[in-house]
Amino acid sequence: MLAIFKRELKAYFTSPLGYVFLAIFYAFSGIFFWMFSLEMGTTDLSTAFLLMFIVLMVFVPLLTMRLLSEDKKQKTDQLTLTAPISLFGIVMGKFLAAYAIFAAGVAVMPVYGFVMSSFAKVSWLPIWGNTLGLLLLGGIFVSGGLFVSALTENQMIAAIGGFFINLMVLLLDTLIGMIPSGIVKTVLGSISIYSRYAEITNGIFSLSSVIFFLSVTFIFLFLTVRVLEKKRWA
Repeated sequence: MLAIFKRELKAYFTSPLGYVFLAIFYAFSGIFFWMFSLEMGTTDLSTAFLLMFIVLMVFVPLLTMRLLSEDKKQKTDQLTLTAPISLFGIVMGKFLAAYAIFAAGVAVMPVYGFVMSSFAKVSWLPIWGNTLGLLLLGGIFVSGGLFVSALTENQMIAAIGGFFINLMVLLLDTLIGMIPSGIVKTVLGSISIYSRYAEITNGIFSLSSVIFFLSVTFIFLFLTVRVLEKKRWA
């Protein structure tokens, strides 16, 4: 797993992809910080964190689109699948490499808190809570993109598929709002990712939400392993 992780992490910086993703993340987060915190004279970063949801929904699929689809296209996937390493180790190595780049982007968010602390008193609990929310959300987006990447050898299709999954995460709450009260609305509300993320950004932290995010991430990783397992024995 460690060898896969190192190889994939290095690949992000031997191509422009890693630099482009981090540049986009830093640019949008900086713009949101300036517009909704510095310009408004507030230390509240909740709006910036909520808007980063949209940014990540669009750009994380670009980070994950090549993870498995490129191996399939270059016909090197069989070498990987027959290597003396478990399928779970392969999937986790690739997941952790992409997630490390994602986490490097998120790491800039607390920096904005330190900048604001030079001018005013800052409430750190919401900032750390929001940062945790982004990290948990990123686990779902990265694992979902990895799963789609395992289904196709076309990187563009993998990116579009990853974006579609992320879009469904957002549109689920819109669908819930259109459904009249009842058991269907209750069930859909219980699996809403965006509402749980919004709660965390508003300072409402619960262990159940953390377990929920980790569980969805694990489900996508499990499905990816199953796809590779099917290819190994095909």
